[in-house]
Amino acid sequence: MNDSPADAPATPPRPADAPATPPRPADAPATPPHPHDASAPAACPHSVRAPQAPAPELFTWEFATDPYPAYAWLREHSPVHRTALPSGVEAWLVTRYGDARQALADARLSKNPAHHAESPHAKGKTGIPGERKAELMTHLLNIDPPDHTRLRRLVSKAFTPRRVAEFAPRVQELTDRLIDDFVEEGKADLIHDLAFPLPIYAICDLLGVPREDQDDFRDWAGMMIRHGGGPRGGVARSVKKMRGYLAELIHRKRENPGDDLISGLIRASDHGEHLTENEAAAMAFILLFAGFETTVNLIGNGTYALLRHPEQRARLEASLEAGQSGLLETGIEELLRFDGPVELATWRYATEPLTLGGREIAAGDPVLVVLAAADRDPERFADPDTLDLSRRDNQHLGYGHGVHYCLGAPLARLEGQAALATLLRRLPGLRLAAEPADLRWRGGLIMRGLRTLPVEFEPGRRSTESDRPSTL
Repeated sequence: MNDSPADAPATPPRPADAPATPPRPADAPATPPHPHDASAPAACPHSVRAPQAPAPELFTWEFATDPYPAYAWLREHSPVHRTALPSGVEAWLVTRYGDARQALADARLSKNPAHHAESPHAKGKTGIPGERKAELMTHLLNIDPPDHTRLRRLVSKAFTPRRVAEFAPRVQELTDRLIDDFVEEGKADLIHDLAFPLPIYAICDLLGVPREDQDDFRDWAGMMIRHGGGPRGGVARSVKKMRGYLAELIHRKRENPGDDLISGLIRASDHGEHLTENEAAAMAFILLFAGFETTVNLIGNGTYALLRHPEQRARLEASLEAGQSGLLETGIEELLRFDGPVELATWRYATEPLTLGGREIAAGDPVLVVLAAADRDPERFADPDTLDLSRRDNQHLGYGHGVHYCLGAPLARLEGQAALATLLRRLPGLRLAAEPADLRWRGGLIMRGLRTLPVEFEPGRRSTESDRPSTL
C-alpha cells in the first residue's frame, strides 16, 4: 500500500561464522565519486561540511544492523549522494528532511520505470522480482497521474476512516487469536507468530480472499519477504503463483461479487472506469504485497524499540491500564519516525534535469528518498535519536508524502495499535530472549525489519470474548 515493496537483497549472504557487525577495514574505499559530484553544492539550503573522514560503507551487515550513524554522516556531508547499489544500479540517495519532502512531491520524479535511462536488464533490477513476467506492473507504485489518480480513486474507498473503523473488531479478533496460539508457552517469536500473519489475514479479508485460501497467501508472502533468504528464484515463483490465483479469483468474483475490494474493482470496471483485468490483478497484488510487509515491520520494529526503552514502555503500559489511548496514538507515530518499517521510499526517475539539495540530477537518473535518514534530521526533529512516545510535532515521512502517500496507512496504524496494546496487556513481563547483537535484520533495499524477535513472558491463558476490549 505504501510506495515501498521489497527489493533485491541489499546485503550479501552472511557466513555462519561471521560476526553480526563485521568491522569496516580502516583502508576500505568510500563509495566511488560520480561525475555529478565533482562540483560543490550550488544551492543547498544547509551548509555541507567538508568530509573529515571517509564516507561510511553502505549496505553491509554492520550497516543493516544500525544504519543511522551512516545516514547522519550523509546528511551532514553528502545529503544527496550518488552511490552504486548492491544490484549494480547507480542511484541518488536523498537524506535530509527538506530535500526528501520536496522529492516525494516533485512531479518531475516519475514512478514509471520506463523513465530509467539504463538498459532493459538494469531496469529489471529496480522492482519486485517476477512482476514483469507475471504482467503485474500496472499498479500504484509504477505509474503517475492521471492513471495513478484513476486507480487510486477506485481503491481508496476501502481505506476510508469509516471502513477502517468498521474493520477494527476483526483486527482485534485476529490479534487475540494469534496470541492465543502461544500465550500459554511463555515464549514466542513475535515476527513469525504475530507480526507476519496478522496483516496477511487482515488484507486477505479486505480483498475478499476466502478463509480456506488464506494460508496459501501466507506461504507466498513468506517467500517474498525473505529477500534472498529462500531458494533462488523463490520470489518470482511466488509472484507467478499469486498472479494465477488472483486471475481465478477475479473470474469467481465477477460471477459472485461480494462486499470486498476485488469485487469493488470489478464493479468499477463494469461501470465504465476502464479497469482491465491485468490492472485489477496488479492492484490486488500490490495491496497485498506492499500492504503487509510494512505492517510486519511496524509491529516488529515497534515492539523491539519498546523492549529496548523500558521507561517509554512503562509509560505506555500505565496509560493503557488507565484506559487512555492518547499515548498509544502518538506513540505509533513516534515508532514510525524512530525506526520505521520503510527505510527507503520506492524508486523514482528524473524525467528531466533537475537540482535537488544542490546536486544536478540528470534525466533518467534513479532517486531513492531515505525516509529513515530524513526522519532523524536534527534540522526538523528535536533530539531525533531519542524515542519519545508523547512527541507532538511529528510530521514524519514514514508513510511518504504527496500523491503517493501510503493508501493503507490508516489500516497499518490500526493493526500496529492493536498488536502493541494487546501484547502489553496480555504478556506481562515481556522481555527479549536474545541479545540485541544476535538479532538479524532482513536484507532488502527498501524495507527495514527483523528476521526474528524471540521473547519470553509470564505464561497466560487463552482469551474469551469477554476479555477483548471494545476499543483500542
